[in-house]
Amino acid sequence: MKFLKIVLILSALPLFGQQFKMVGSSELIAENFVGYDSYQHLYWIQEGILHKKGDLGEFVFKDYQLGPIGSVDISNPLNVVVYYAELNTVVFLDNRLNEKERINFNDPDIFINCGAATNAGNNRLWLFNLDTQQLQLYDYRNNRATIISQPITGIINSQVSNFNDCIVLTDSMLSQINVYGSVLFEAEISEFEHVVRRGNQIFIAKQNKLFSISEEGVKPIEIEFNEKPIKELQLTQDFLYIYDGNMVHAFSLTQPKQ
Repeated sequence: MKFLKIVLILSALPLFGQQFKMVGSSELIAENFVGYDSYQHLYWIQEGILHKKGDLGEFVFKDYQLGPIGSVDISNPLNVVVYYAELNTVVFLDNRLNEKERINFNDPDIFINCGAATNAGNNRLWLFNLDTQQLQLYDYRNNRATIISQPITGIINSQVSNFNDCIVLTDSMLSQINVYGSVLFEAEISEFEHVVRRGNQIFIAKQNKLFSISEEGVKPIEIEFNEKPIKELQLTQDFLYIYDGNMVHAFSLTQPKQ
């Protein structure tokens, strides 16, 4: 297990490591910017409605009875995972935002008090259990939940995953855990609001600052964005997207100067 206790003195940290260069900005009126999928379709949330716009056209999904949308996982555009925190429910959507199925985790046959739900592939979800503070893998075809982690300290802020592992950011800890329950990385950090990842790269955000995180520590990233607080963040294979509440700013990754 890799464990790192990080004490941050932000004003004393030099700028080094990876850099991002702004390549464009576009206006977006949204309560939440979700991001761009692998086909460059844009997703956002406005007035409780999930929107999608791209080459296929414009699509929406809404179900006001479920309350506000807690999170949307677009890692698989053919199986979009929409999590409704208030009613502890997940809805699966196709590439035109048509509902395919839903799972109510308040059902006595299932009951899991979820704090987050993201895609794990192969008919599975990564779930953060609020009662036990543990990460679980849930097989929704066979209705089987497997405890993956030891209890994780803190209040959950953000969760991102792929089919191999899941990263959980709380108000005091960042944990990366694979499907076998092995802790790949763990660090004590605080006051960070967002986590995104691309492969083995992990980035976290605080106010209007961006950092990479690894066994070597927290490294500030040189970025042409220092005006407004970061409201939403997404990292894809090609771009980093930052939403400031009015504009979506796209950045390309550049190599650090030698």
